[in-house]
Amino acid sequence: GILFNTGAGQHILKNPLVVNSIIEKAALRRTDVVLEVGPGTGNLTVKMLEKVKKVIACEIDPRLVGELQKRVQGTCLANKLEIKVGDVLKADLPFFDACVANLPYQISSPFVFKLLLHRPFFRCAILMFQREFALRLVAKPGTKLYCRLSINTQLLARVDHLMKVGKNNFRPPPKVESSVVRIEPKNPPPPINFQEWDGLVRIAFVRKNKTLSAAFKSSAVEQLLDHNYRIHCSLHNTVSSFLEIPENFKIAEKIQTVLKNTGYSEKRARSMDIDDFIRLLHGFNSEGIHFS
Repeated sequence: GILFNTGAGQHILKNPLVVNSIIEKAALRRTDVVLEVGPGTGNLTVKMLEKVKKVIACEIDPRLVGELQKRVQGTCLANKLEIKVGDVLKADLPFFDACVANLPYQISSPFVFKLLLHRPFFRCAILMFQREFALRLVAKPGTKLYCRLSINTQLLARVDHLMKVGKNNFRPPPKVESSVVRIEPKNPPPPINFQEWDGLVRIAFVRKNKTLSAAFKSSAVEQLLDHNYRIHCSLHNTVSSFLEIPENFKIAEKIQTVLKNTGYSEKRARSMDIDDFIRLLHGFNSEGIHFS
């Protein structure tokens, strides 16, 4: 009898075969604590409660919280369910071993990075996304969907596309097709300052079909990197004050020199892989140019 708010991404997974397949692919253990985001009426939740130690379900809609509570009330599953009411993006994530969720699609990107930067590490996440978003997560260099989301996710995790899920498996049906993806964080993570890495990748992918030489000629980029360079020089005693940087110093020339010396001046972001960006970031950093 509930009217679902499709604007808030409320599309309930109704097909028990898909539910069972997701749980099977999560390879849940009896000792697991599972994080679920957007449990809806609990079709996935109840099945997981039968298999694990505990499910922590994060739900923003009080009406659906009531439905979920009614569903387990008076059963042996009730004491294995913890419900957190509110916006999962604004809350600290609890400890969990695995994350299994049919996510509201509009929070897909921020939630993925909240997950990947979460500590302590979790084992894996099995997540339902809009099809195109899922394909961006797994896209490889040189393909049409390869983007900043692709390389940032793949820097921090192994990502696999598991299965397609048609719109008729939901109630009410969404306007888009869906896919289930497995995300397994790299542990230990790469020894890279992610904020700085993302700063570099963001610049490169603003126009991913442009050469890096052209992408870095933006006045806003030059202004940012000039500011960062002067701060770096001041903090590391390269010069005793801002005034001692030569009067004819131009950050644009220094940027282009780094791009040329690293061999990436004529490269385009669309075809560069993680190793390429690591080498480029090292090239900039070794010359005192930083992105955060």
